[in-house]
Amino acid sequence: MIPNLAFDAELLRRYDRPGPRYTSYPTAPQFTASFDADALRRAIEDSNGDPIPRRLSIYVHVPFCLSPCFYCGCNRVITRDKTRADAYLTHLCREIAAIAPLFDRDREVIQLHFGGGTPNFLSPSQLRCTVDVLKRHFRFSEATDRDISIELDPRTVSPQDIAELAQAGFNRASLGVQDFDPAVQEAVNRVQGIEQTRAVVDACRTHGFRSVNIDLIYGLPNQTLDGFRRTLETVIAMHPDRLAVYSYAHLPDMFKAQRQLDASLLPDAETKLGLLQLAIETLTAAGYVYIGMDHFALPDDELAQAQERGGLHRNFMGYTTHADSDLIGLGVSSISHIGDSYSQNPRDLPSWQIALDEGRLPVFRGMVLSEDDQLRADLIQRLMCQGEIPISALERRYGIDFPVYFADAMERLRPLEADGLVSVYPDRIEVTARGRMLLRNIAMCFDRYLQQPVDTPRFSKAI
Repeated sequence: MIPNLAFDAELLRRYDRPGPRYTSYPTAPQFTASFDADALRRAIEDSNGDPIPRRLSIYVHVPFCLSPCFYCGCNRVITRDKTRADAYLTHLCREIAAIAPLFDRDREVIQLHFGGGTPNFLSPSQLRCTVDVLKRHFRFSEATDRDISIELDPRTVSPQDIAELAQAGFNRASLGVQDFDPAVQEAVNRVQGIEQTRAVVDACRTHGFRSVNIDLIYGLPNQTLDGFRRTLETVIAMHPDRLAVYSYAHLPDMFKAQRQLDASLLPDAETKLGLLQLAIETLTAAGYVYIGMDHFALPDDELAQAQERGGLHRNFMGYTTHADSDLIGLGVSSISHIGDSYSQNPRDLPSWQIALDEGRLPVFRGMVLSEDDQLRADLIQRLMCQGEIPISALERRYGIDFPVYFADAMERLRPLEADGLVSVYPDRIEVTARGRMLLRNIAMCFDRYLQQPVDTPRFSKAI
């Protein structure tokens, strides 16, 4: 049974340190150029050989945005030239045609997600065409839990667009909001009206979307408790099925767009902590369940139900209900997780396009997981999704003596146990109500790569 969430401000202050978000283990900084297209082919061939065919999830990255949001750390290309989409889709279709035949036809696609950038930079007809191309090359499942989802910018999508997306098979949407306060929107260069956002949510309901998610960010310039409270109340009135409330990570050395923000307008540490507490208390009072990390869902949402029955999964798309699938990443910068491997496409558009023009699979780095990597990935996956490390189950599956194998990790975990973040039993380690906000910190104790020195910070802070 997953414990309720307990907010402890003093504890969060002490543990607010940089660390991975664990959408993968090992994390992307560990990928190397020695993993190439041939390595990806071998990984797919090995995965095809599984006795029970694994289902497939597909992620399509659309990098284009009409204007920059100054907080953004995503891989995106700012342009108002809509014709650039045509060249991008031409190359995307080449990538689909190149990689699809490598997978056995008995492997069904259970999930398709368009992320960005701004996926609705593409017109509804272009998105429909892309889905059709994918359906010609892959076998899509007809199961009722099949997901076809898309991230939408409510400023540039209309209710009629939503109707066309529904006809193309889309049944989930995630809307970027961040904050409705005008002073915050002006500071981050994202002015977005409440009514235009509500119109998109209502259109999704009207046209049969199974789920709507809304993204918010705390820690942005000019944010105040009163302003963020109004945003939360406005969003709750829209009744989204899910919410993601992300911490803004100010890393201007890594993300050029953030250099355009006035850092003096960022809330101080105490105000930022207060914004987080406000979000948690407001959303849980409104009936939302805390899933983990930054995510909340209504109790009858599939994410909450999957966590309740132990079927929740976490990957580069965040939390998902499709645990038994390989992930195929398509488009610039996309990451695939096939069998015991990770691979990433080039992060710059020209390199990705050149590879496809030359008839090559666009792989520029990746890795094959060692047995130790697989064990730790399994452990961290269960921790991040279910709030538990099943010691006995891991010992049976990997043939280890847990206290001996993880002696160093357990030593690192002891201060967290003393602070009441976890409870350690002979057969399992359970995250407590106090520890649910600090899953990243707990997982870091078991991350072998974090024990290696690095020259520059790679990760955002936990809070």
